[in-house]
Amino acid sequence: MTNTTDKKTGISRRSLLKTGAAAVGFAAGSGVISGFPTIWAQSNITLRQFGTGVSNLNAIADKCKADLGITLEMTATDSDAAAQRAVTQPDSYDIADIEYWIAKKVYPSGVMQPMDVKKLKYYDKIVPLFINGKLTPDSVIAQGTAPHTVGFVEAQDAKTFAKEPTQWMTMVPTIYNADTLGIRPDLVGRDITTWADIMDPAFKGKAAILNIPSIGIMDAAMIMEAMGNIKYADKGNMTKEEIDKTIDFLIKAKQDGQFRAFWKSFDESVNLMASGEVVIQSMWSPAVAAVRSKGIACKYQPLKEGYRSWGGGLGLAAHLEGAQLDAAYEYINWYLSGWVGAYLNRQGYYSAAMDTAKQFMSEDEWGYWVDGKPAMGDIMAPDGKVMEKAGAVRDGGSFVERMGKVACWNSVMDEDRYMVRRWNEFIAA
Repeated sequence: MTNTTDKKTGISRRSLLKTGAAAVGFAAGSGVISGFPTIWAQSNITLRQFGTGVSNLNAIADKCKADLGITLEMTATDSDAAAQRAVTQPDSYDIADIEYWIAKKVYPSGVMQPMDVKKLKYYDKIVPLFINGKLTPDSVIAQGTAPHTVGFVEAQDAKTFAKEPTQWMTMVPTIYNADTLGIRPDLVGRDITTWADIMDPAFKGKAAILNIPSIGIMDAAMIMEAMGNIKYADKGNMTKEEIDKTIDFLIKAKQDGQFRAFWKSFDESVNLMASGEVVIQSMWSPAVAAVRSKGIACKYQPLKEGYRSWGGGLGLAAHLEGAQLDAAYEYINWYLSGWVGAYLNRQGYYSAAMDTAKQFMSEDEWGYWVDGKPAMGDIMAPDGKVMEKAGAVRDGGSFVERMGKVACWNSVMDEDRYMVRRWNEFIAA
C-alpha cells in the first residue's frame, strides 16, 4: 500500500509545554484545545461505540487511540439488532454508528442528542448529498429515506426532523455507497443488465437477496419495477396494497425455488458467492472485493435502472456530557479529517468528506476508487494485500457516475410495521 503522510492538526507539542499542566487539565474538560492525543490519553477517556460491521473496524479504533489517546470499545452487529439496541439499551453506548433509515426509527425516541454544527470542524467538507439530498445541483433526489431528510432537527431539544439544514445535526455522516447486484461472471453465462435478471429461471436456486426488511424491500422494489410488475408512486414509502403485491411476489418466487438464501451479514454474502452456491445476489461492494481477493471472479454489476443506496453516520447518546461529550466531538472531527475516509474509500465505500480523504490517498488510489480511472499500478486493500491488478477499472465507474445514478435509499416507510410483518411472513413462508 502506498504510504501516506500522517497528518495531525491542532496545538503543537512546543506550545503545549508553554501552557503548563494546569491549562492542559482545564482544556481537556472544556474542549478548548483539539487534536492533541496526550490530552485524552491522560484523561483515560473511553467511548463505547456500536453499529454494523462495515465501519466498526479494529483499524479505526487502533488509529484513534494512536492519534487521540481515546479508547474506542466497538461492538459490531447487524442492522436490525443495531436499531433495537439503540432504543432499548441507550445507556450501553456513547456513540451510535448507524444507518440513516435506523436514525428515522431511533432519533424520535429521545435516546440521542443532536450535534452543534459549529463544533464540527469539517462540516463544510461534507458532501452535499447529506445536506440537501443532491450530489450535484442538477441531481434528482432519490426515493426512500434520503439521509438529508433525517439529518437535522430544528433545535437542541427537538425530536422531529427539520425540512431544511439547521444548526443541529442528528448524526454526522461518515460512510455510504450505491449498491447493486453482485454476480459470478464465470457462472451466470450471459450479460446482466437489469435488476429483473435476478428472477431469471436460469438462476433458480442460485439467487439470493438481503434479509433486512428496510433494505431488502428496496431491492424487491427495484426488481418489481424492472420486471414491469408495478410502478410505485414512491417505492420508498409504499402503500399497504403495494407492500402486499411486492411481498406476495417474493413469497411465490421463494416457493418456486428461485432463492438459495436470504443473508444478513457481510460474511454470509461472501461465502455464498465464493462457494458458487449463489451466482447472483444483492451485495455490498467490499463483499465483492472480498470474493475477488480469494482469486474468484466476482463483479459488482451496474444496472440500467440505477443503484439502491445507503448511508451511515455517528450519533451521540443523550447521556453524554462534560469531558465525555468533548471527547466525542474530538473523535468525530478526527473521523472526518481524512485518514478514516481514505481507509473506507479503499474498501469500496465512500467518505462523507471526500476532500480530506483525498489527502491520505495516492494519486493512483484516488484515480481508481473515486475517478473511475484504470489503475496505473496494483491497488492494495487496507490490509496491504493486492486487491486489483494494474489496468483494472472499478465496477460502476467513478464516484459521480455511481452516486449520480441512485434510484432509491434504504427506507423506513409510513407503513413500516406492516411492511416488516409481511416481510417476516415472506422469510417464514
